[in-house]
Amino acid sequence: MDHFDYCITGAGVVGLALAYKLSLRFPEASILVIEKASLIGSETSSRNSEVIHAGIYYPQNSLKARLCLQGREALYAFCTEYKVNMQQTGKLITANCEDELEDLYSLQQKAAANGVKLDFYSKKTLKAAEPQVKGVAALHSPRTGIIDSHGYMQTLQALAEQQGALFSLNTELTSARPKGVNRFEICVNSNGQNFEFSATTLINCAGIYASQVASRIEADYANPYPRTHFCIGHYYSYQGRSPFKHLIYPMPSKNLQGLGIHATLDLAGQCRFGPDSQYIDQIDYQFDNNRKSDFVKAIQRYFPDLESERLQPAYTGIRPKLSKAGEAAEDFKIENVEDHGVSGLIQCFGIESPGLTSSLALVDYIISEKLDA
Repeated sequence: MDHFDYCITGAGVVGLALAYKLSLRFPEASILVIEKASLIGSETSSRNSEVIHAGIYYPQNSLKARLCLQGREALYAFCTEYKVNMQQTGKLITANCEDELEDLYSLQQKAAANGVKLDFYSKKTLKAAEPQVKGVAALHSPRTGIIDSHGYMQTLQALAEQQGALFSLNTELTSARPKGVNRFEICVNSNGQNFEFSATTLINCAGIYASQVASRIEADYANPYPRTHFCIGHYYSYQGRSPFKHLIYPMPSKNLQGLGIHATLDLAGQCRFGPDSQYIDQIDYQFDNNRKSDFVKAIQRYFPDLESERLQPAYTGIRPKLSKAGEAAEDFKIENVEDHGVSGLIQCFGIESPGLTSSLALVDYIISEKLDA
């Protein structure tokens, strides 16, 4: 039976970053990454806004706040070193009316508590920066940007492979059970065939499938593993020239289920709007164009000159949330040995936004706080 030091389930951005970082930290280690899809990062890691977040919205001292801030700087440095396409566009968070000003000030204070400085823009300054945006004031986030997420993930994979990491696509974990100390016996289905191998450490980075993978791992759970809830978001592209230079965000919802339907840019300068937030019972990426009227209403609050005929369906993405609809957003949840009563198991749950931004810092946290603990 083949044996690996590390088996990582899921070749999304966190699994890829983990393979890269482990290969640097432990150059002699054998690392296997298994991915059920035929491509790396084909679900949550690529079906998003491709935004490098500043770390504004998250509760102070949460993993999301801390790792977003650290990950943002690490990600900009990584992109510069390895020539991954990115752009520090900056972002404006707008108060649409006087009633939202108090919340805008509160958001500025929350960001400051997280170590993020936001500049206050008066109505006049906002108008000068973005003439087509309606608002009474705004906060400017200079460290927000955009990234080629596919290029980033391909670079992570290439660097990990150069260090000897192996990737097996079209490969799904079907079961795993502890066997003695520091050993898991793992069964997978790869391209329709069943295989068995062992690993010293098994790391669940399966994203939206994390709870499903956890259910296939034999472990004496002291507490039930978290249930993943699926939240779909739609994105519309805006045909023609972008009306904005910055990313444009409305004030976020109270429970942070989402950050509202915002305007982002891709690296070609194309504008797109999204995502909305709708909980669904099962994974289904089908685009519901009936939601267009809701998009139009939401966008017109800060962009009254929207030409709705220029909105074209683009794609959907599904976020793996630990909170149910209407509940406050939960933090990243990284569980290790002590949580499961079994040696060599680490599981990552609820890795949604800002997972892409946080990815390099997140895997540093896993290695230092969970593997080395």
